[in-house]
Amino acid sequence: MANRRTKAPRGMVTAELAVAISAAVIVMVMLCWGIFLLVLQLRLVDTAGAVARQAARGDRAGVERAQAAAPSGARIVIQSGTSSTRVTAQLQADPFGPMLPPVRLNARAEVTNEPGVGR
Repeated sequence: MANRRTKAPRGMVTAELAVAISAAVIVMVMLCWGIFLLVLQLRLVDTAGAVARQAARGDRAGVERAQAAAPSGARIVIQSGTSSTRVTAQLQADPFGPMLPPVRLNARAEVTNEPGVGR
């Protein structure tokens, strides 16, 4: 009996490689999307904290500088009370345009006012 080799269907490796590459690209896009959102969230947290600290000191120029460092499109709300200052920073993140859904990011900070501020 002759030794017969079984052959795989032609093009099978090519099809498997195409599927594997497509899956790898999708995973990479999702990882980039997640990292981008994480960086934006950290920037919002930093901005909210910096704005709250400057507002609690009564430093208007410092508040403006801290707000200027916010991510593009961020909405910052400052609520000054008699004893503390609360800051909320919000952003509608749309990292890849219409390809992926937008994500709403929020950050909050509260700082005790310096003596004489907020009265």
